[in-house]
Amino acid sequence: MSEVSFQESAEFLYENLRLRTLPVAVRFVRDGVFPEKTVRPKERLGKKITICMGVTMARTYGWTVGLAKEDIICVPAMISFGFTGSKNQAETVSKLFTEVTFSKDRETASRETSSMAFIPSGEIQAVLLSPLAKAGFEPEVVAVYGNPAQVMRMVQAWTYVTGERVEGNFGGKIECTEYLTAPFKSAKPRVAIPGSGDRIFSMTQDDEMVFSMPASAVNTVCAGLRLAGKKIGAKYPITFYQNMQPEFPPYYKTLAKELKID
Repeated sequence: MSEVSFQESAEFLYENLRLRTLPVAVRFVRDGVFPEKTVRPKERLGKKITICMGVTMARTYGWTVGLAKEDIICVPAMISFGFTGSKNQAETVSKLFTEVTFSKDRETASRETSSMAFIPSGEIQAVLLSPLAKAGFEPEVVAVYGNPAQVMRMVQAWTYVTGERVEGNFGGKIECTEYLTAPFKSAKPRVAIPGSGDRIFSMTQDDEMVFSMPASAVNTVCAGLRLAGKKIGAKYPITFYQNMQPEFPPYYKTLAKELKID
């Protein structure tokens, strides 16, 4: 798919769904090379940040953000994206979950982490994030933040075209693995509920969810948005049903009779 097609798709998603923030293009960098004008937080801001903060910068500021090991301070994400050299990422994260009481014991933690999406240590050098409309690279994943109704429309779009229901894998923590890594590894769209880090550090709002997909699925979702529920007027914002007569408490009816307007 060409850059122009991605730009058109990004504009369509933004306008059709009345999104608050921009759809984000994601690429996993293997060679450590970034496009021109990429913002490297450690160099540009003099600070290390979380991966979800990089997503926020891309979707709200419109920046292209490159995050290598030296740019990131979030230990769980660094483990999960293979930036620490950990030989058993799931078990390392299990230990963390237990120590900070996100799991009651190591066995429980291990059961959870066994279903998480990890990028093997050393497989990538960085994560590259940009608004989809102006991405100067071929994205591998596209993440769209929206409220539940906007995410519902994207789910309807996908199922309209493919007949496949959209999966989610919810843990409430390190959810960047769900909306960045999982669609890349599974080649399928995902619905994610941003976790604590997103909300503490990245200013993700209480009403925001993420619909994330492999970049190859963008045209499918856009096509589905044009057609899913068209005959019944399904769209966003949701159209309220108004073909009804409201009921009021009894006194309203009594007063109406007294005024002879019933």
